[in-house]
Amino acid sequence: MLEVFFVLPPDMLLLDLAGPAEAFRLVGEFGGEARLHFVSPTPEAATSLGLPLARLAPLPNTLPAGALVVVPGAEPSHVAFAKPEARCIAAWLASWRGRADLRWVGVCSGSLLLAEAGLLDGRACTSHHTLLERLRGLAPAARVQENRVFVQDGHCYSSAGITAGIDLALYLIGELVDPAVARAVAREMVVYFRRSPQDPELSPWLSWRNHLHPALHRAQDLICADPARDWPLETLAERVHVSSRHLSRLFREQAGISAHDYQRELRLALARQWRAAGLGREKAALAAGFSSARQMGRAEACSG
Repeated sequence: MLEVFFVLPPDMLLLDLAGPAEAFRLVGEFGGEARLHFVSPTPEAATSLGLPLARLAPLPNTLPAGALVVVPGAEPSHVAFAKPEARCIAAWLASWRGRADLRWVGVCSGSLLLAEAGLLDGRACTSHHTLLERLRGLAPAARVQENRVFVQDGHCYSSAGITAGIDLALYLIGELVDPAVARAVAREMVVYFRRSPQDPELSPWLSWRNHLHPALHRAQDLICADPARDWPLETLAERVHVSSRHLSRLFREQAGISAHDYQRELRLALARQWRAAGLGREKAALAAGFSSARQMGRAEACSG
């Protein structure tokens, strides 16, 4: 039986809790065993949405061997983590530093509380990309990793942005329960491609979109919807009602990347997802729109 303790800080981000908690809850529906505990210094905890959570158990005085302790983030964390309840959680976490049989999980800004407690000292870790400097300041002995969905170092796990907590929960289910159960839970949650520790937080699906030009966004949407398809510049331009020359200039000036390179990066990301789903290199390359693994290798060499 996997015992999972969610330690709830004040002003908690609900998705930091709800996403991973639902994943662990579903374990029992697919042949695994997991028991969830929701604990807090107070019987009621405020959330970032203003919706309070009540009837919470107190911070436990004992933890079973092998327990998974998950600390969700809060918003705004610099305010929430200065509150007495958060100070109590940091001290409680620090009191367990000597237990090598426990596993620690920080979701988004929850990693900052693990850092304060000294649980990340000497370990690789991450957090939301806007919080990395704070994480370095709180854990100068840690090895803070940038642009990672989540990081594992021994029995310590930390994730980046909010939805990355779901990726991390599925990874933990596969590691601590059963990979088949993790796949079933992912299908139930409609998470078809689970991201891995090697995947970047700021993925190609979200990159090069920091502009306001509607025609370029429409062109990028077309490529994102079917990156395995060939998208000649002329076809894209016709679909978004601009000239090929103008669309080429928009990609360079607004997105900072050519249309060809943009599609290449999406295809490479798609191929990595197919590899993670179990396809071999050749089949993953074909599924992503490359003519062969050799062509994908040339694309990888040009990526960067």
